[in-house]
Amino acid sequence: MPVQTEGNYLGDWLKHEEDNLYSRDKVTVVSGQNLKTGTVVGIITASGKVTQFAPAAADGSEKAAGVLLLDVDASAADAPGVIIARHAICVDKALVWPEGITGPQKATAIAQLKDLGILVREGA
Repeated sequence: MPVQTEGNYLGDWLKHEEDNLYSRDKVTVVSGQNLKTGTVVGIITASGKVTQFAPAAADGSEKAAGVLLLDVDASAADAPGVIIARHAICVDKALVWPEGITGPQKATAIAQLKDLGILVREGA
């Protein structure tokens, strides 16, 4: 029997958000990437568009600004998306971080999310 691997689902990482869509913001995901649900994102200052959190960047995306709600394929062009931008609880193990992120960089991003009211908790 072949092994099947599934990606994250929304319920894997998002455990609580405020009612009436208070926690959510509509965004534009910058082209050239295919992001999955639970991806930690930053906002590029010059354009206001979101991209995967990039701790070594210097364009605004080095600051965690939220978590992508659903998959967004912006491979060919900018695409609309929704992020959890405030007042939520997320599971740490199911969030999507950039490859090669260090422990201190992750801790800094988690603190930035906490400043937004997004709590990152240990869990399954």
